[in-house]
Amino acid sequence: MKFSSQEELGLRCLIQVARHPNQDRGITIQEIAESEGITVHNVAKLLRLLRIGGFIDSTRGQVGGYFLARPASEIVVNDILSTLGGRLYESNFCERFNEENEPCNHKFDCSVRSLWQKIQNAVDQVVKNITLEDLIRENNQPKPVEISEFKLNRLA
Repeated sequence: MKFSSQEELGLRCLIQVARHPNQDRGITIQEIAESEGITVHNVAKLLRLLRIGGFIDSTRGQVGGYFLARPASEIVVNDILSTLGGRLYESNFCERFNEENEPCNHKFDCSVRSLWQKIQNAVDQVVKNITLEDLIRENNQPKPVEISEFKLNRLA
């Protein structure tokens, strides 16, 4: 399991919008593309998803560009990742990876599924407690999150 490039690049684009210093003018697709080393086409696609998700607004014209739709402190990383791609582990995960597209032999006693669920729970605990503001702080260190209730070294 891993995050998709769409999720990573979309998050990076949103961080660029949040960090844009000129409040009189929005940041442009070209500026984001240059600063992140992403094609203009990909930036436009990602910003469209972020705009539909309600994270950014755009304006046209000489002072146009992209702005945050609400304060960075109100934008939660979990919501961003959900808009850009989804969860690492979905309940239909095992169905998608069955070799012959037949019902899984381990439908009720799958110890691997419990591992994926525990990993997803730990990820959820973290990304639900980090905001865009946390990501753009000067030191770029998100606030610590306690996940002690998740014991990843033992399968239940």
